[in-house]
Amino acid sequence: MFYLGIDVAKAKLDCELLNTSTGKVKAKVVPNTTDGFRKLLEWLGKHDAASAHLIMEPTGVYHESAAFFFADAGLAVSLVNPAQLRKFAQGIGVKTKTDKADAKVLARYGETQKPELWQPPPQSVRTLKALLARRDAVADDLLREKNRQEKMEATETPQLVNESVQSSIKFLEDELKRLQKCIDDLIDNDPDMRGKKELLTSIPGVGDRVSDHMTALLAGRDFESAEQLAAYLGLVPVQWESGSSVRGRPRMSKAGPAHLRKLLYMPAVVAIQRNAHVKALYERLLERGKSKMAAIGAAMRKIAHLCFGVVKTGRAYDEKFAIQP
Repeated sequence: MFYLGIDVAKAKLDCELLNTSTGKVKAKVVPNTTDGFRKLLEWLGKHDAASAHLIMEPTGVYHESAAFFFADAGLAVSLVNPAQLRKFAQGIGVKTKTDKADAKVLARYGETQKPELWQPPPQSVRTLKALLARRDAVADDLLREKNRQEKMEATETPQLVNESVQSSIKFLEDELKRLQKCIDDLIDNDPDMRGKKELLTSIPGVGDRVSDHMTALLAGRDFESAEQLAAYLGLVPVQWESGSSVRGRPRMSKAGPAHLRKLLYMPAVVAIQRNAHVKALYERLLERGKSKMAAIGAAMRKIAHLCFGVVKTGRAYDEKFAIQP
C-alpha cells in the first residue's frame, strides 16, 4: 500500500511517497499546476503507485485544483484537518517544520489513521460555491464603498472623488444583482439543489444568503447526522478542564469554515425571536445561567441541526414538531 503526503503551497507541491511494505519513502516536488499534476501521476506510475492514497491538508484555495484533478483521475484523496495534523505530528515527536517534513507527516498520518475519503462535489455544486464566494466578495467591497461614502458626507470631499465612489457603488450593486441572478438560476435549474433550498428557507431565520450557502454545503457533502454537520461547522462546545483545579468555560470549537459560522450569527439572533425551536432552547439556557453569547452559540448550532433535519427528512420545517419544554 502506498500513501502520498502532499504539502500544498501556492507555487508547488512537496510530495512524500510512503511504501508501507518496505517502509521506504521517496520524495518529489512538482509545480502546483495541471502540468505538475500530470508529472506527479507519471511519477507514481513509474513507482507502481498509481493507486496511492493521497493525503492533503486544505490550505485556503491552493489545494483545490490538485484535489479535484486527482479525485477526477480516480485516485483516493483525503483532506486532513490542520489541527488534527498538528496534534498527530506532536504525538509522533516531529518538531521540524518544513514542507518536506510536513509531507512526510501527512503520509504517516494516512498510514496510521486511515482517514475517510474525500468525495468531490458535482460540477454544479463547484460552480455554485465559486459564485457564492464571488458574491460575498463583491458584497464586502460594496459595504466598504458605502462606508467610505458615509465618511465623505461628513467631511469636505472633492466632487471627483464623490463621483468615483458613487460610480463604484453603482457598479458593485449591479454586479451583485447579476451574480445573485446567476446563483438563483443555477439553483432553480438543478432539481436537487432547488429542493434543498426550498426546504431550508422554510426554517424561520434562514434567509436566502444562508440557504444558498447551506444548499451548496449539503449538496456537495454527505453528513451522517446533525451533530456531524455542527462539528464540521465548528459549532460544538469544547470542554476546558484539567485535573481538579482547571475548570474553564466550554467554548465553541471553531474548527470548521469561519465564513459559514459568521453567516449563521445574525440568523441565530433573528431566530431567537421568530423560530419556536431556537427560542425555546435560548430561553432554557438563559434560565440555567448560561451567558447570552453561549446561548447564541447554541442557537447557531440549533439552526445547523434544523437545516440537516429538513434536508435529511425531505420535510419542510414544522414549528409544532417536538419542542422540548
